[in-house]
Amino acid sequence: MGYKIAVVGATGNVGREMLNILAERQFPVDEIVALASRRSLGTEVSFGDTTLTTKDLDAFDFTGWDMALFAVGSEATKKYAPKAAAAGCVVIDNSSLYRYDPDIPLIVPEVNPQAIHDYKNKNIIANPNCSTAQMVVALKPLHDRAKIKRVVVSTYQSVSGSGKDAIDELWNQTKGMYVPGQEVEPKVYPKQIAFNVIPHIDVFMDSGDTKEEWKMIAETKKIVDPSIKVTATCVRVPVFVGHSESVNIETEEFLDEDEARDILREAPGILVVDKRESGGYVTPVECVGDFATFISRIRQDVTVDNGLNFWCVSDNLRKGAALNAVQIAELLGREVLKKG
Repeated sequence: MGYKIAVVGATGNVGREMLNILAERQFPVDEIVALASRRSLGTEVSFGDTTLTTKDLDAFDFTGWDMALFAVGSEATKKYAPKAAAAGCVVIDNSSLYRYDPDIPLIVPEVNPQAIHDYKNKNIIANPNCSTAQMVVALKPLHDRAKIKRVVVSTYQSVSGSGKDAIDELWNQTKGMYVPGQEVEPKVYPKQIAFNVIPHIDVFMDSGDTKEEWKMIAETKKIVDPSIKVTATCVRVPVFVGHSESVNIETEEFLDEDEARDILREAPGILVVDKRESGGYVTPVECVGDFATFISRIRQDVTVDNGLNFWCVSDNLRKGAALNAVQIAELLGREVLKKG
């Protein structure tokens, strides 16, 4: 016997990817429904070899459904997630709405699977921010060995993190640079994204951090350890899919780069590609479509007593969003619901 699964926001980038990954990983589905807003009603989406026609989220009754994977914005989630949860359907939410609620678990299955049992508080589980998810997968095994005191991270985030309109803007701006009269002014972003980088993701806060930077700080503390100090600079780059991060950590105990490499090679969800030669590292282009978080450029930071640097790359639509949500669903099924 399998599960009755609803995918909410099934016509968006992340919703479609959720359907792809559920099929790829052969999630034990007994019945599946694709839900969308009325303006997308009737749109066809793929689930493995099957084509699903979207149904109206507004009119849908979640009673009798096991899990709902939400891939819509915070406003829609605020309206529909409590309805699903009240009907007995466990919500796995990809928006930022519930991430900082102390009663709602924020989960990366490779890092804090034990938190899954806290779903009972509100029948809702939160999926972390894409840039946080890939980083904490790498931080956790190193933290277990040497206790991380401080993290300094700079991100290089692809435009797919902003949705389809951002992908189109990069594509059209890039073409427009070469065709007189077809130049495209910025709409999604405050400045040109083609052939440029923008050190601004989400809104600015009073501290001078952007909301994206604050998310990485708050979520790392909630998922890994509240005692870790984190500082982040988040940058949008002209890449379609795949987030990259330059990560510097300082640990309480000395951790040799060779031991760190061995630890990461054994860690779940990670692939180490770290050769000190031309091309001996992973870039965003190579990570697209892959489930893993890739770690390269592992090396000692000699400016502090116990420091390490590494390069972290992952498909943000997968590990940063859809894959992590499906992994949470798998964990929930395996540890709690036990139907599949």
